[in-house]
This record gives sequence, C-alpha cells and structure tokens, in this order.
Amino acid sequence: MSEMSFKQAKEIVERLEFSELALRKSFKDINTSTKALKDSSTVFEKSLEKQKIIISQIPKMNKKISILRSLIMINIGFILGLFVGKFLL
Repeated sequence: MSEMSFKQAKEIVERLEFSELALRKSFKDINTSTKALKDSSTVFEKSLEKQKIIISQIPKMNKKISILRSLIMINIGFILGLFVGKFLL
C-alpha cells in the first residue's frame, strides 16, 4: 500500500464515490418501487371489492331483466291481440 501513488489513490477514491452514488440511486429506486407496489396492491384490493359487489348484484339484475322481457312480451301480445281483434273480427 505504501507503494501506491497519489494518482492511483485518487482513482480509487473516485471509484468509491461513484460506487456510493450508484448504491444510493439503486436504494432510492428500490424504495420508490416498493411504494408503487404498495399503492398498486391497495388499488387491486379496491377493485376486488368492487368486483365482489358487482358479482353479488348479477342475480338481481338477471331477475329484473327477465321480468322486463316478460312484460315486453305481454305488451306485444296485447298489441297483436288488438290488431287481430280489430281487423279480423
């Protein structure tokens, strides 16, 4: 080590500084990515809750749609009955 020149020591110090900067940047990147993961997991949980609500409402909507279809068919039958009664009888 005593045989090391000033120039070599300066290069080693510069490399250590660059390494320190690279480590700080990677640590910062890791922190931001973990924060992003936490945020995305909460968004994912909220979307799962909304999906559960929608899935629980599907049977109710299917029942309402079937009732509306039957009412439409009854109305169409009534209108056809009126036309048949007026023009054929």
